[in-house]
Amino acid sequence: MGAAAGAEDGLRPGARRRALLPLLLALLPSSLGTTVVATAMPTVAGDLGGVEYLSWAVTSYTLAAAASIPVWGKLGDMYGRRRWLLVAMAVFLVGSALCGLAQGMGQLIAFRAVHGLGGGGLGVGVMSVIGELIPPRERARYQGTISSVMVFSMIAGPLVGGSITDHAGWRWTFWFNLPVGTLALVLIARVVRVPGRGRRAHIDYRGAVLLVCCIVSFVLAATWGGSKYAWGSPVVVALAAGFPVTLAGFVWAQSRAVEPLLPPRIFRARNFRLMSVISFANGFVMFGAVLYLPLYHQAVHGASATGSGLLLLPMLGSLVVTSQLSGRYTASTGRYRVLQIGGGAAMLAGTLLLSRLDTATPRPTAAVSMALLGVGMGCLGQSLVTVAQNSVDVREVGAASAAITLFRTVGSSVGVAVMGTLFNHRVRAATAERGDGAVTLTGARLDARSLDRLDPGVRAVYESAVARGVQGAFLAAAAAAALTFLAALGVREVALRSAGGRRS
Repeated sequence: MGAAAGAEDGLRPGARRRALLPLLLALLPSSLGTTVVATAMPTVAGDLGGVEYLSWAVTSYTLAAAASIPVWGKLGDMYGRRRWLLVAMAVFLVGSALCGLAQGMGQLIAFRAVHGLGGGGLGVGVMSVIGELIPPRERARYQGTISSVMVFSMIAGPLVGGSITDHAGWRWTFWFNLPVGTLALVLIARVVRVPGRGRRAHIDYRGAVLLVCCIVSFVLAATWGGSKYAWGSPVVVALAAGFPVTLAGFVWAQSRAVEPLLPPRIFRARNFRLMSVISFANGFVMFGAVLYLPLYHQAVHGASATGSGLLLLPMLGSLVVTSQLSGRYTASTGRYRVLQIGGGAAMLAGTLLLSRLDTATPRPTAAVSMALLGVGMGCLGQSLVTVAQNSVDVREVGAASAAITLFRTVGSSVGVAVMGTLFNHRVRAATAERGDGAVTLTGARLDARSLDRLDPGVRAVYESAVARGVQGAFLAAAAAAALTFLAALGVREVALRSAGGRRS
């Protein structure tokens, strides 16, 4: 701990602020990689293959990110966090360029995996470097700014993505990342300085392989079960059985590895375990909402891609305000438990209300429900990484950051998969009830112009089916929100570290 702490103490506040700017800029591409694309996805699916593959274009990104996060975090702990952050940024930019060149849904899914590989390294890399430069108690003073940058990308993302899709084409929603990411890459290389890592170390290849197998089997079982394959099919059964086996193997490997990817000792802290659960559930809800709310607005209300982004403002605006206020509260008081309990309650209420959306729901009513969800996410998001990093030794900040980012990413991947499965099931059921075989979402474009060309009777069936699907998706989100609330009740108020690793 001494070396790391000394590094923290030796970095002047002015140098911290100068280093923080390019790191915050680097958060934009990874956040924009999801939010800019979200409002374009219905159009992308229509151009390249159909809405039944919509969730896969997101799942491939999050699956690759989740599988790579612990490896990125460990490489940073061993060999230098800035170095591997730069590598991750380069991979992310290559993936962005390739996604914009995709000629079919299969290519897009593959390129999104490359995209996600870099995105996983970006998220954990930025948070690990910030965790090394700024102690937890002082970090709370910057948390509002950090949260604002992330939330700004969430607000700007749907608007920019919708505008780009409407006026320049969906491919530019991927290429948009290139100038922002390149600027961040150059600034990090020139401005950010963190202590080097020159020690010899062992890379836990066995643990990495087992973790990838564990994550892939879990996510694919959740994605394919009940949609591509029946739940009792050999494929889904094999994947479901493979998850506990590979998980047990990974835990065993970590207990014997010289340099484990996720040191078992970090999970001994009660708050760290709870932050992991909350991070998983938060990712489940957040990414599902960002994907399925634009789909609802475009398909049911006939909003354009830009319009669907604007309709997300109640959720994202309340998230910004709440993040700022909760960050200041934590910085001034050092308390966070009440925020997490309140955030869990607000998230649960918001998702339950959103599960009641239908074709007759007035937009103001939907806006209130989204705003309540935004309040919940704003209260929770600003403290998750800070509390997790505060719960472990300073030397393991990278592993702790990787674990929290991993759980959030896996949660988002599972959330998109589960919500997608329920969405598709309800859409098929609603269509079958009306007995109109002409109504199908396969290959459909969900923009307002295409909806206007539908026969009124077919369009009514179409809108009702999508609304039913979105209801099912948010029932799953409500279950994850309930888990968040229960976990928050168990959080203990532990003082945040000040500079040098001291508790204050």
